[in-house]
Amino acid sequence: MSELRFVRMGFGAEAVDYRVAWEEQRRVHAARFADEVPDTVILLEHQPVYTAGRRTEDSERPLDGTPVIDVDRGGKITWHGPGQLVGYPIQKLPRPVDVVAHVRRLEEALIRTCAEFGLETTRVEGRSGVWVLGDPVEQRRALGGLSLDFDPRLHDEEFDPRLNGPEYAPSNAGQRREDRKIAAIGIRVAKGVTMHGFALNVNPDNKWFDKIIPCGIRDAGVASLAGELGRDITVEEVLPVVERHLRDVLENAELKPRTIEKTPA
Repeated sequence: MSELRFVRMGFGAEAVDYRVAWEEQRRVHAARFADEVPDTVILLEHQPVYTAGRRTEDSERPLDGTPVIDVDRGGKITWHGPGQLVGYPIQKLPRPVDVVAHVRRLEEALIRTCAEFGLETTRVEGRSGVWVLGDPVEQRRALGGLSLDFDPRLHDEEFDPRLNGPEYAPSNAGQRREDRKIAAIGIRVAKGVTMHGFALNVNPDNKWFDKIIPCGIRDAGVASLAGELGRDITVEEVLPVVERHLRDVLENAELKPRTIEKTPA
């Protein structure tokens, strides 16, 4: 694979409006499809915003009418904002595109990044992104003094943590010792070129996630590097580490088209 180009678009006081970044993604996507630019990773921080992927359900959006931008990526609703490092890899992949392999490569680069800062993370079967695993269910602290057998989430698929007190909030998943997502991934592939990408929680205010059902997941929560490690970590510190691991993983990947299984005639 050819050398990656990294574009640092804006951080801190220069955090980027989501729509501005989305337009820049489309511009670079068209240029990459035409082979006018190399594979490119746009890195930035966003101004606070909720975005909803194509599979988002109405019940997962903010209950108070907070505006949400509907986007053309996969996945469901999430939040972007200060303290979160967002990356948009715009790559040309062989067709038919292996989307799962692309997601796994992004996860691997972020798992390596977290490990370099001293945090062990992993994948969770059936759920994209990078996760901090919680304790086994039988070892978790009971909520509200009740046995876990009475945890309403075990019996109600439509359980809404926003209506049941802060002990169920996604931002408190670490206190509950539950699985919690530290990096979300949502992509789109058009004309064999990827768009959108990942969001790594470095040191955001995770209470922003409490207004929504993050990624449509009701039985887990969110995490951040700073929160898990109990020390201050900045996006500025994490940025070069993410770049290095993305370069290593993506440039050294053996890109292959998705295997098509032929059905008997």
